[in-house]
Amino acid sequence: MYRETSLLPSALDAIGSTPLVELCRLTKGLEGRIFAKLDYLNPGFSKKDRVARQIIEDAENNGDLASGQTVVELTSGNTGTGLAIVCGIKGYPFVAVMSQGNSSERARMMTALGAEVVLVDQLPHSTPGQVSGGDLELVEAKAQELVKKRKAFRADQFQLSGNFRAHYLYTGPEFIQQSQGVIQGFCDFVGSGGTFAGCAAALKEHDASIQCFVVEPQGAAVLAGKAVTQPNHRIQGGGYSTTELKFLNPHHMDGFIEVSDEEATTVARQLAQQEGIFAGFSSGANVCAAMKLLEGSLRGKVIATVINDSGLKYLSTDLWNT
Repeated sequence: MYRETSLLPSALDAIGSTPLVELCRLTKGLEGRIFAKLDYLNPGFSKKDRVARQIIEDAENNGDLASGQTVVELTSGNTGTGLAIVCGIKGYPFVAVMSQGNSSERARMMTALGAEVVLVDQLPHSTPGQVSGGDLELVEAKAQELVKKRKAFRADQFQLSGNFRAHYLYTGPEFIQQSQGVIQGFCDFVGSGGTFAGCAAALKEHDASIQCFVVEPQGAAVLAGKAVTQPNHRIQGGGYSTTELKFLNPHHMDGFIEVSDEEATTVARQLAQQEGIFAGFSSGANVCAAMKLLEGSLRGKVIATVINDSGLKYLSTDLWNT
């Protein structure tokens, strides 16, 4: 079994050790294999539960978070959900700051978990469901304001090493153990960069020949050095047109793959219908990128990727208007 069957003391202990499954149906006709880590099975339905737990526990251990102190963080919804769970169990008030452009399910879920959710209006030219870099800057400004006003701890997923450490210490090693060390490639859609950076570091320490690829939205592939032509893409949680991602090690980035909104949507739907995996846009982007690798430079290889979050968080979007 992928998880111990003994009684767990809290939902915190149910974070991580998620299953690794082979996508046999989507790879029919392709040479090679794709292993997908089902991080949407974490308690908050996303990989960000790992980050939330690590950031809070690191802050406790370092003395940066006082008993009962308010925690604030900006989020597209997933980190905020993880922090709502972790803070609720540990007794810290949590304020999630999120753009109005993110799917409404996320705000409702965080509220249900006890968080205070502050929604920030999008820029006048922005489209609901399509959060741009400019929209994110407004959310960042509001988060900074609330931290100062409430003397809060900022659980900054873009700056605090817990984001990297959660995946370097746990997700990456889980890939190696569960695959019995046969992984030859890895790809991940980059938001804050923690998952890619942590997993790539762990995988390359295990075997330096493993090739790791950054996945970006088509038209917003800034990390690949391209101009932004589509800042309002639909793949929530990344592609924010920023290159200031401190966790990324250029020596661990072997290449870049662009995925369009349409490709991410199509593969997310195929994941649901053919593999029984109900996931969101970025998970569709990840699997689409892995399929592109099998069609190209990693033909015949074993590629690992992450199922980032649940399709339940996108029911109000057009992802499931099939």
